[in-house]
Amino acid sequence: MILPGDPPVKIDLKRNARARRMTLRVSRLDGRVTLSVPKRLKEAEARAFAEEKAPWIRKQLAAQPDLQAPVIGGQLLYQGELYPVVAGKGRVAKLTDGQFETPGAAETAAKKLAALLKLLARDRLIAASDHYAAALGTDYSAIQLRDTRSRWGSCSSQGKLMYSWRLIMAPPDVLDYVAAHEVAHLREMNHSQAFWKLVDQICPGYEAPRAWLRENGNQLHAWQF
Repeated sequence: MILPGDPPVKIDLKRNARARRMTLRVSRLDGRVTLSVPKRLKEAEARAFAEEKAPWIRKQLAAQPDLQAPVIGGQLLYQGELYPVVAGKGRVAKLTDGQFETPGAAETAAKKLAALLKLLARDRLIAASDHYAAALGTDYSAIQLRDTRSRWGSCSSQGKLMYSWRLIMAPPDVLDYVAAHEVAHLREMNHSQAFWKLVDQICPGYEAPRAWLRENGNQLHAWQF
């Protein structure tokens, strides 16, 4: 469904057999607009509802951070700070002396920088997960990195931890909080009071980085690679 205007807005229409009313959502992560409606609702009614809510939709989209792409001569977000991106030598991007050095053609810079960020994220997340697992006297079976939109991490019943590699762009205490959160699930596969007590035990003051991620996580997804 397309909402007319300048610019037009694409709306994902989802029919839900359990829905009793229409629900409109604008993702804070990627600006995706979703309209959930009862299964048998006529599309004309859904369109009329979306057009009625057009001012609200555009207000939410205007609040989204501008999309950014790392380029040579620009900057890249890393551990909560912006680092210069400069031309480099060799075959892969490197982080040296407080700047990202990117070899090769300018159009390949983003891809090479993403590869480097994933390596840096894996090292940091493994270290953080090991630290918190040791603090709880437990262990995980594997770590996987993805570019997820709906969550920053997860823990399976088999003890597998999954993280978004974009966490390496967040302040260090934010990455640490997410690692502590998922490791705590190795002991408590829920969000009970007992679970949050474990998180507080191994990551005191977790409320601040948790709030940062809730308020600023969309900035990490604004970077296009």
